[in-house]
Amino acid sequence: MEFEAVIGLEVHAQLLTDSKIFCGCSTRFGAEPNHNTCPVCLGMPGVLPVLNKKVTEFALKTALATDCQIAPFSIFARKNYFYPDLPKGYQISQYERPLAEKGWVEIEVGGRKKRIRLTRIHLEEDAGKLIHEEGVEGAFSYVDFNRTGVPLLEIVSEPDIRSPEEASEYLKTLRDILRYLEVCDGNMEQGSFRCDANISVRQRGQEGMGVKAEVKNMNSFRFVQRALEYEIARQKEILEEGGEIIQETRLWEENRGITISMRGKEEAHDYRYFPEPDLIPLKIEPSWIERIKESLPELPGERKERFIREYQLPPYDAGLITGTKTLADYYEQCVKLYSKTKVVSNWLMGEVLGRLKSEGREVEQCPVTPELLTGMLKLIDKGTISGKMGKEVFNQIWASGRSAEEIVKEKGLLQLSDAAEIDEIVDKVLADSPAEVEQYRAGKDKLRGFFVGQVMKASEGKANPRMVNEILKKRLGR
Repeated sequence: MEFEAVIGLEVHAQLLTDSKIFCGCSTRFGAEPNHNTCPVCLGMPGVLPVLNKKVTEFALKTALATDCQIAPFSIFARKNYFYPDLPKGYQISQYERPLAEKGWVEIEVGGRKKRIRLTRIHLEEDAGKLIHEEGVEGAFSYVDFNRTGVPLLEIVSEPDIRSPEEASEYLKTLRDILRYLEVCDGNMEQGSFRCDANISVRQRGQEGMGVKAEVKNMNSFRFVQRALEYEIARQKEILEEGGEIIQETRLWEENRGITISMRGKEEAHDYRYFPEPDLIPLKIEPSWIERIKESLPELPGERKERFIREYQLPPYDAGLITGTKTLADYYEQCVKLYSKTKVVSNWLMGEVLGRLKSEGREVEQCPVTPELLTGMLKLIDKGTISGKMGKEVFNQIWASGRSAEEIVKEKGLLQLSDAAEIDEIVDKVLADSPAEVEQYRAGKDKLRGFFVGQVMKASEGKANPRMVNEILKKRLGR
C-alpha cells in the first residue's frame, strides 16, 4: 500500500507586548521565578481580567497579513482543565467565536508554491512553567507562574500539509511574517513560537483522514521535521502490519529520536468550554481594521518578489535576504550606496552572515555598517585593493569599526597595479618554472592557475589579478 501523510499544525505565538493579556504584569523573559505575577494572573478570588488593547491590535495585524476574515465580534471562553501550572484551574481562550478565520499562508517547496489554509486565529493566555529537578533527597517539581497570562496567538492550519518538509517551510514562512509585523520575536528556544502537530496517514487517493496523533514538545524546525518523519514511519508500519492507530497525544524525545505516548487525546467536550463571564464580547470596529491595514509593512513574500524583479537577484538570494526584516533593510541600505546588487548579496550571504552566525549575533549587532561595507566594495572596484585583500580588510573593519580607506592606508594594503613591477614578478616566476612553462605550451592549460598563484604569492597578494592574467597571456602566448 502507498500511504500519504495528512498534517495540520497548531502554532502558539507569544505576542511582543510589555504587559500580559489581562493584567499589567511584565512579560519580560528571564525574570526571577514568580516575580511577574499579581492577583489577576494568579486567579485570586474577586479579581477581574481586562483585555490588553495592544494584544488585540497585534492579533488583527496577523489576521490581515494572512488574509483571514475578521469576526465583527468574538467571545472569550473558559477552557477547563487541571494542571499544576494553571493557577485558576481554567485557561481563558476563544472557542466557538474566534477572532479570525479562513486565511492562508503561501509556501514554496522544491520550486513549487502551495497555499496552506488557516482554520482560525484566536487569542488566549499562556500557562506557567513546571521545572523538574533531581536532588539529593529525591525528585522535586517547582512551578514558575511568570509566564501565566502572557498573551498568545493560536494559529491553526487546515490539514493541507503533506510532508515534513512542507511543515517546516510553513513554520518558517509563518514566523517570518510574524517577525516582519513585529508582533512576535519567533524565538523557539524561549518558547515564544511553539508548535503542536496533528498527523495521520492514509492510503494515497483515499478521502477523509486516518486516526491522528498529536505531537508536542518540538522547539526547533529541525525537531518538527524529524518528529514528523518518525511519526509517519511509525503509523505506516502499524497499518502495514494490520494494526490500528490510537488517537493520542505523544511527546517528541530528541535524545532518542522517537515519539512516546503521553496521554489519550482530549476532545473539546473534555474541556467543558463555556463563555467567560468576566469578559464582554470583543467588538471590532471596521475603522480600526482599516487603520491597521494601512499600517502593514511589505511582507516577506512580497519583498522577495520585489528583490527578484528590482535587483535581479536569484530566488535563493532574495529568499535568504528577505528572511528577516533587519537583513532585508541592511541590504537595501547597501544598494542605495553601491549599485552592484549581486556583489552586495554575495558579500552579505558569505562574509557578513558567516561572521554573524559564528559569533551568535543578530544583523542589528553587525559591527560592519552598510556604509563601511560599501566603502570597501568601492575600493575593490577602483582597483585600490583586490577581492582577496578585501576579505582581510573586511576582517579589520569587523574588529575595529574603522573605514576601509583608513585600514588600507595604515596597513599598506594598496593593490599593486604598476605594469612594470608586475612584469618583473611574472618574468621571475616563469624563469623559475621552466618545466611548467614547457608543459603549459604543450597544452596543459590548467597550469595557468599555478602561474597566477605563484605571482600572487611573490607579490604578497597585492598584484592586480586582471593585470597578472593579461601579462601571463602575452608571455605564454595564450
